Amino acid sequence: MVDYHAANNQSSTGGVQTYMEQENDWDRDLLLDPAWEKQQRKTFTAWCNSHLRKAGTQIDNIEEDFRDGLKLMLLLEVISGERLPKPERGKMRVHKINNVNKALDFIASKGVKLVSIGAEEIVDGNAKMTLGMIWTIILRFAIQDISVEETSAKEGLLLWCQRKTAPYKNVNVQNFHISWKDGLAFNALIHRHRPDLIDYDSLRKDDPVTNLNNAFEVAEKHLDIPKMLDAEDIVNTARPDEKAIMTYVSSFYHAFSGAQKAETAANRICKVLAVNQENEQMMEDYEKLASDLLEWIRRTIPWLENRTQEKTVNDMQAKQEDFRDYRCVHKPPKVQEKCQLEISFNTLQTKLRLSSRPAFMPSEGRMVSDINGAWHTLEGAEKGYEEWILSEIRRLERLEHLAEKFHQKAAIHESWTDGKEAMLTQKDYETSTLSEVKALLKKHEAFESDLAAHQDRVEQIAAIAQELNELDYYDSASVNTRCQKICDQWDVLGALTQSRKESLERTEKQLESIDELYLEYAKRAAPFNNWMEGAMEDLQDMFIVHNIEEIQGLITAHEQFKSTLPEANKEREAIQAIQAEVQKIAQSNGIKLSGANPYTTITPESIDNKWEKAMQMVPQRDSALQEELNKQNSNDTLRAKFATQANAVGAYIQAKMEEIGRISIEMNGTLEDQLTSLKDYQDTIISYQPEINTLEGDHQLIQEALIFDNQYTSYTMEHLRVGWEQLLTTIARTINEVENQILTRDAKGISQEQLFEYRASFNHFDKTLQEGGRGTRRDHSGALQAEEFKACLISLGYDVENDKQGDTEFARIMSIVDPNGSGAVTFQAFIDYMSRETTDTDTADQVIASFKILAADKNFITADELRRELPPDQAEYCIARMAPYTGPDAAPGALDYMSFSTALYGESDL
Repeated sequence: MVDYHAANNQSSTGGVQTYMEQENDWDRDLLLDPAWEKQQRKTFTAWCNSHLRKAGTQIDNIEEDFRDGLKLMLLLEVISGERLPKPERGKMRVHKINNVNKALDFIASKGVKLVSIGAEEIVDGNAKMTLGMIWTIILRFAIQDISVEETSAKEGLLLWCQRKTAPYKNVNVQNFHISWKDGLAFNALIHRHRPDLIDYDSLRKDDPVTNLNNAFEVAEKHLDIPKMLDAEDIVNTARPDEKAIMTYVSSFYHAFSGAQKAETAANRICKVLAVNQENEQMMEDYEKLASDLLEWIRRTIPWLENRTQEKTVNDMQAKQEDFRDYRCVHKPPKVQEKCQLEISFNTLQTKLRLSSRPAFMPSEGRMVSDINGAWHTLEGAEKGYEEWILSEIRRLERLEHLAEKFHQKAAIHESWTDGKEAMLTQKDYETSTLSEVKALLKKHEAFESDLAAHQDRVEQIAAIAQELNELDYYDSASVNTRCQKICDQWDVLGALTQSRKESLERTEKQLESIDELYLEYAKRAAPFNNWMEGAMEDLQDMFIVHNIEEIQGLITAHEQFKSTLPEANKEREAIQAIQAEVQKIAQSNGIKLSGANPYTTITPESIDNKWEKAMQMVPQRDSALQEELNKQNSNDTLRAKFATQANAVGAYIQAKMEEIGRISIEMNGTLEDQLTSLKDYQDTIISYQPEINTLEGDHQLIQEALIFDNQYTSYTMEHLRVGWEQLLTTIARTINEVENQILTRDAKGISQEQLFEYRASFNHFDKTLQEGGRGTRRDHSGALQAEEFKACLISLGYDVENDKQGDTEFARIMSIVDPNGSGAVTFQAFIDYMSRETTDTDTADQVIASFKILAADKNFITADELRRELPPDQAEYCIARMAPYTGPDAAPGALDYMSFSTALYGESDL
């Protein structure tokens, strides 16, 4: 017989197999118990025939049909898949013994130590020895390889049965005899794997024969398991034969093991595909958000680059209000979208690294760097647009001032020239007396003086018109027309003046009587009258200033003008004295005056009237200058208020940026504690938003007051806006880094202590950059340079010393943590590498192996197989992406699961 205990002690090394350990209470004498022998004969015969039928034969009597050794050798060849030595075909006893010995030698070569079983006993038809030999074969080839959680074959088969039948009522598998008598355990095994074949709820525990027949018939018809026992054999025996039951159950195990493997393979593929589908959805979301943001930037930049000029200050201020609305209403949501885009990109890359997928490469033009570049262009356009609006407002203010000044001076000049051409072209001297001609000549001289005095005004008018043209005044055409008309008229007046003078001088020799006093009056009155007109023009002149210094300069000039008034009054009184002297002489000499000065049209009354009018304008000018001074003082108060708030906000932003940098390096507590602390810190920063809004309100008041400079602060609203946006982005990015570290820790199984150790090592080598002329410089840059990273690896025990082998290993590691060759290693890349060194992940080979199981060992898989083994959505996902299989063994509809699996891990393209 077989020594089962000896067979169980065989080592697996050296080609010797380990057998399942037999029960300690096994009694070989009981082998010939009639009931048990009958069960074994029937079970072993059916088991042998289930294999022999593959070779087209069978046995009827187990101890007779194996006596010549031929079918015994054939059985061993079928179940082992190996060729045995050629059998002897003779019918003599020696031939039969030799054939049986060949079979026994083959069994022994498989690690089975045969005890008390000889070829002679088999040839002689010894039933006990024959059944013991067949049981040995069943143990070796049907039961030995069964193992669940590293248990022995018998224990593994029992554990498998217990697990499969655990959910079923009235089933409690504890052994391979009594536990199977009611037939429910057989039915539960079938129902667990093929619920479509068994109506388990209809079975009754008190009807074992029906239960057993149902299970045996279903197994034979649908599972290709031959009927090895009759229901009566089991029911009518107090304790069914254990070997027979084990043999029968092992057939169920082998029938369902393929389905178990397929289920495991399908679960693995579902898990891998679920990760891939989630990542693809995140990629699609990123692409859409990036496209929408870039499209908004693309549409906004042309609006900011539009430099269409307006005609008035009000029109430009309306544009300024539109720009302020864009800044406060339309842009802030886009700032949030940009921040969310960066966070989504970083989270996606972390998930891809954790699932060993290739890094996500957005489509061309949608990289984070592309978005940042477009955003930088947008902010540049904003700055240029705001500067242009302010410069245009200044330009239009000056244009309106110059245009009003031009029309004022032009109106005064045109008023003065009115009638001058008619006066210069008259021929009154032809019929005048000598005294009258002489008077006309003197009058003409006074006119020339007046004409020369008006030359400055004409030049001023021309200069203002030229400046309006240079500043692109919208109504330059009408200004040029009016200026040209004045200049042309001025040339005509000059020519007519010269012509009249020549005519008068020709007759001057005949005119001797000159009234010197009238002449004196005319000569002094004309420039004085011109001075008064200029003074009145200056007193009515509009002014525009932007600070206290400019208005104080105007006030100083006005005070200087007022200081000249006493001297001017003396000149007025002197001119009036001349006229009084004329009246006195006339009265003294009895001369009857015509009532008008023949040499000038300027009367003493007109001088007094203009003087009185000028004196009324002086306090009006005082009041206007004082009002402007008050306005500039108010503007200065606005500057100071804005500066106080801006300096406080600027210092706050700078302090918080430095504190975030320190927190990101000196993290304390668990990652969850750090995340909570950072979010609380983020809430504190966000709560500062009202201060920013207050500052925006102050800035709006400054802009509405047309204040363009501020000596009290170096901060501008643009600088503070950018700083605030950078502060919000930095705290959000820091929180995202900690969240990704938590994701890495949970996915890779890294302990909190390991993360602290990695962070401490990283921070230690991040502190020192290199030694320079001023000693060691500290950077806390958040990234390790190549030499810093090498020093960190050496401190963690990696062999990357400065030798050829160490340099090669370090170059390999750098290619992993810095695939772009930037020369710097971030903390996230450092954590990914360290976690990759200590954890195991799915690989493309594992996924290929899983697909191969589903494909029944074929090099391709079909759509029907995918739909049968995988959930519908994931099956369709695979079918849509798998390329057709083109190998020599391809069948219609064959799909290439190998290239698909490698594409999942970035080793090829989908």
